[in-house]
Amino acid sequence: MSKHFFELSEFRERQRRVRKVMQARGLDVLLVINPVNIMYLTGAAAKAYQVFQCLFFTTEEKPTTLMLRLGDVAEMIDHSICDEVRGWGGRKFEDPTVVMKDILAKKDLLTARIGLEMPSYYLSAHNYLKIVAALSDAKVSDETYLIERLKFVKSPAELAYIRQAAEIADIGMNTIGAGLKLGATEREVAAAAHGAMMAAGGDSPASPMNFVSGERTCYAHGLPSDRALKEGDFIHVEFGGQYRRYCSTIARHFNMGEPSRRALEVHKATYDASIAAMNKMRPGVRAEDVHKEAVAVLRDAGFEQYNLHTTGYGIAPGFPPAWGESINMFYGSEDILEENMVLSVEPPVFIHAERIGGRLIDCVIVKKDGAEILSRYSADLRIIG
Repeated sequence: MSKHFFELSEFRERQRRVRKVMQARGLDVLLVINPVNIMYLTGAAAKAYQVFQCLFFTTEEKPTTLMLRLGDVAEMIDHSICDEVRGWGGRKFEDPTVVMKDILAKKDLLTARIGLEMPSYYLSAHNYLKIVAALSDAKVSDETYLIERLKFVKSPAELAYIRQAAEIADIGMNTIGAGLKLGATEREVAAAAHGAMMAAGGDSPASPMNFVSGERTCYAHGLPSDRALKEGDFIHVEFGGQYRRYCSTIARHFNMGEPSRRALEVHKATYDASIAAMNKMRPGVRAEDVHKEAVAVLRDAGFEQYNLHTTGYGIAPGFPPAWGESINMFYGSEDILEENMVLSVEPPVFIHAERIGGRLIDCVIVKKDGAEILSRYSADLRIIG
């Protein structure tokens, strides 16, 4: 990601909307730690998400300060709209939470009303406890989802990047289909797909490819292995195309030669459940109700007990280890679909006892007249040979 990927006006509008919510909640500053949200507001997308980084985003339009590891400062000066970039560590040991406290002190914010993001992957428990101690004189609130909920609905520019990501995913799946041969290993086929997607302009994926064949198809998230493809193997492959950090996911089924009766049943059930879910998706529809539509199909097919996963979730710009947003289509969800949300649709069947399973995935844009499927690669079971 870079400040050059969007018009400055788009960044300014994002910042305006965030500040409006901050003002309504009585916040003076938001400590933004999730790299997706830092990128969303400033264009900064450093490969520093595995260590502590923080954007100090104030309600007033004071200088916006980003702190991150010293080695990434130059890149963020060039590729973000941050007013100040402060590095820590590198030449010597520095505790980043001490640097954070120092920045807040210089901005006279140690006794302010502070919103704190606490993202699952990017803030360690160790650093969290030190931050809590450092902010003991401030009024701190949990604002982990403040920015995320504002960006569930994608802008036209974001949708253009997501469509490009879907085209890259299709290139990957076409490469998978071309590489499926008896004796080839899962790892060999997956490697060719990764190469093709990067050659087409794709980014490094935010989440690993799932590639399982034969008896391994009962695994929901099996990584490519050295297993060689055999006659009769049922196969499911899942991955995401990624372009400028924006993602579109896809999963498809293949069979080496004639499929078994059970493979056909698994494919049909997951295909029909996906179609039922997508047919339900409209602005104003409850996410839980989309899930219920998919599960009803699986129930009728005798597979409800093997539905071990959400029917789908929001797809965001992605940083390892994930590309998902917190909106989910499952039981108990209180989310409501809105126009121009982007979600995956993926009701699965995984039967460990029978060593078989499958999952079709399509990313869709929620439109007024229904769900727009982004991938052009057929969701039919493809028979190889």
